[in-house]
Amino acid sequence: MSGEKRYLVLENGRVFEGVGFGAPGDVSGELVFTTGMTGYLETLTDPSYHGQIVVQTFPLIGNYGVIPADFESIKVHPKAYIVRQWCQHPSNFRSEGDLDTFFMRCSLPALCGIDTRELVKIIREHGVMNAKLVCSKERLDPSDLQGALLEGAVAAVTPKAAFTERPQETKYRVVLWDFGAKANIARELLRRGCEVVHVPAGAAAADILALRPDGVVLSNGPGDPAENTGTIRELQKLCEHRLPMMGICLGHQLLALSRGAGTEKLKYGHRGANQPVKDLQSGRVYITSQNHGYAVQNDTLPKGAKLWFCNANDGTCEGILYQDIPAFSVQYHPEAASGPLDTGFLFDAFIKRLEVK
Repeated sequence: MSGEKRYLVLENGRVFEGVGFGAPGDVSGELVFTTGMTGYLETLTDPSYHGQIVVQTFPLIGNYGVIPADFESIKVHPKAYIVRQWCQHPSNFRSEGDLDTFFMRCSLPALCGIDTRELVKIIREHGVMNAKLVCSKERLDPSDLQGALLEGAVAAVTPKAAFTERPQETKYRVVLWDFGAKANIARELLRRGCEVVHVPAGAAAADILALRPDGVVLSNGPGDPAENTGTIRELQKLCEHRLPMMGICLGHQLLALSRGAGTEKLKYGHRGANQPVKDLQSGRVYITSQNHGYAVQNDTLPKGAKLWFCNANDGTCEGILYQDIPAFSVQYHPEAASGPLDTGFLFDAFIKRLEVK
């Protein structure tokens, strides 16, 4: 642990002084918070957090150490990491190290010892904003944060080329259109006998069709969904071929945009493992893991698209059933590796669509 003073500077001028750990260096990004009590390793390696400064609301982080088997990708994606207290001496039989050493190795600056409750209240009141983590009081001026936007986020995390993962026994071929996919999406498909062909975000509909898939899964990913105009156009073309399709998080938003719906940025988004969503068909409420700052606008759903799930807290769109194409999508993560596991049945629903294709 470095023990040096570091400063978190918010776009609105607020400054929090704390103690630095992890890698040295000054960074800036969009400041967001997540409410997960566990799953910090999944958060750190989730490509959807690309370019963001992540605040953990749970006060103690790092107590079960670093477990590479739980990573959702091969690298850390946030720009910086903010916690109330981090555990310097983790205790878990699977642990392979501590956060400070891990952050030094992957060049992630971090901050502890600040009042994260107050910080989260600011975000909830004013909305997500830009911030920077700096080592010197001379850099406390927030003027360089005004108007900064995260651009090209999907391009930064999508694979450079297609690659394939195969189960022991292959029953189906599924294309995973990879906009920054969490690894457990592929694991859930592999468990169900799917050969998973990852294709990059820049793939054309013709490229995907040439693979002769039984179905397509649209993955999660970072950034503003409306920025991905090329992918949206190719997705429109792909929908014409009526392949079974499932969208998750960003993939849910991109599918909606391709069908004519609109998206909007939420005040502070939904991030954490305790988001309640209501199935509007059965009335049942599920607890879900989420990580997104944008949502599909309910009143823009086109003909042939039916609101399936809504967020029980704010009523925003959490899932869509398409009646004119064999597709459905959800805003949350049914593959959540650290839980909850309430909605894993959605992968089975997708597989059933492959069976009757």
